[in-house]
Amino acid sequence: MEFSWGATEVKPPVLADAIVEVTETGSSLRANNLKIIDTVLESNTQLIANKQAWLDEWKRRKLEDMKMLLEGAINALGKVGLMLKRAPGEPGGGALRAAGAQAARPFHTLSATQQWLAVNTILDESYGAPPLFPG
Repeated sequence: MEFSWGATEVKPPVLADAIVEVTETGSSLRANNLKIIDTVLESNTQLIANKQAWLDEWKRRKLEDMKMLLEGAINALGKVGLMLKRAPGEPGGGALRAAGAQAARPFHTLSATQQWLAVNTILDESYGAPPLFPG
């Protein structure tokens, strides 16, 4: 048994017969033609602050902001951001409508004449939006 100093998943089959690896998705293992045969331990991540820091209002706000950012990153797994802008007469109205249908407040007017449109939304990665430039 040896300690690995990184890139453990590339060691089999030449440098190791088997490995123990920390993985979240397993994608790197699959990319290296490895198969998970057993789970040794499941873990979770904890955000921990000492009591003095938590009692300090400024530090507590920073810790709460950090928690919000971490939760946002976790909630964003499997999602993609989509931003489309369309000038008058440009093709792509179908893509704007398809993306807009998935948004809570889909269209934003970008000019006083209301001819420029924009969609900013977050979609599930599996949504399978139509191609932006159909052939």
